Amino acid sequence: MTRLAQTAGLTDIQQEILSTVRDFVDKEIIPVATGLEHRDEYPTEIVEGLKELGLFGLMIPEEYGGLGESLLTYALCVEEIARGWMSVSGIINTHFIVAYMLKQHGTQEQKDTFLPRMALGEVRGAFSMSEPALGSDVSAITSKGVRDGDEYVLDGQKMWLTNGGTANLVAVLCRSDEGHPEGTAPHKSMTAFLVEKEPGFGEVRPGLTIPGKIDKMGYKGVDTTELIMDGLRIPANRVLGGATGRGFYQMMDGVEVGRVNVAARGCGVAQRAFELGVSYAQQRQTFGKPIAQHQAIQFKLAEMATKVEAAHAMMVNAARKKDSGERNDLEAGMAKYLASEYCKEVVEDAFRIHGGYGFSKEYEIERLYREAPMLLIGEGTAEIQKMIIGRRLLEEYRLQG
Repeated sequence: MTRLAQTAGLTDIQQEILSTVRDFVDKEIIPVATGLEHRDEYPTEIVEGLKELGLFGLMIPEEYGGLGESLLTYALCVEEIARGWMSVSGIINTHFIVAYMLKQHGTQEQKDTFLPRMALGEVRGAFSMSEPALGSDVSAITSKGVRDGDEYVLDGQKMWLTNGGTANLVAVLCRSDEGHPEGTAPHKSMTAFLVEKEPGFGEVRPGLTIPGKIDKMGYKGVDTTELIMDGLRIPANRVLGGATGRGFYQMMDGVEVGRVNVAARGCGVAQRAFELGVSYAQQRQTFGKPIAQHQAIQFKLAEMATKVEAAHAMMVNAARKKDSGERNDLEAGMAKYLASEYCKEVVEDAFRIHGGYGFSKEYEIERLYREAPMLLIGEGTAEIQKMIIGRRLLEEYRLQG
């Protein structure tokens, strides 16, 4: 166990879960991650191992077959998994956003239908907001869901769907004007639909096509896809929560969980980068001594470790706030912003410590260097986080009178 990024006040059960996950990461993920990543290969065996550990049910209530653990426990597990390979943490993140949205907002029938199978990893979740012409501007969504008797007909194109190929349940945000008079604010006329599909690519059910994997700079292994709906018919009982017009709020609630997750990923990747940097600095020699003994490198290590520690503390605070039932958009935004920025900086410093070897695909830091940028844009860019933070601060510190 390392000195950095420790979390005070954990229960024995939390410590046991984290110890098990860390052991799994060290033995089953780190040795194979770089090879899988270079081949852009889906980590099937790792995912099966996570199923056996019960991680797909980590935050799902015990009554539905899950472990009923807190967001904090989940975030700390994500931190460990991202330390091994960030792509694996992406596979469980989207799953848990959907499971969380079902737990918080689903009808009883929806919970009974999906949560027990999600806890086992038999049903795997993905969620979809972005479209080709928009990213963070969710209010500009053009995908539509139109009522037709006992069904809705969905049309539109979605983008940046993590787990788009492997998932078999996708929460899709669409505009639905049913029952909402003209002039209704865009975010009040959106609905989240629960779309079941077969895993794979091509036409995965009538009216629904997953074209194929998007080739990415990093974040490989996990499949990122488009989703095209053309006359996709969905039963009315697959409207999340049973009523239209609530989708924006439901998705934003899920995204708060997702932002804590991205902060945790940033913490995990930064920890690994620090581990690689501090190890290499003690092995590599210049001018007759290990480079760790040069003050310039010690300063880098000091800065890196401080950033790892600060990001971890903010991530833990954001998770605990959500677990307490309080609004945590300010804390989640701050944690996501800081952890992703610090992650990029720590990875770059570790890359610099490696010198020319950091540019070689034989060294793990090369993979981390390509993975870190995804955290700067995932679950909302740094600029979006700062907008959220700024608005919330002005709410909290509004001048009176």
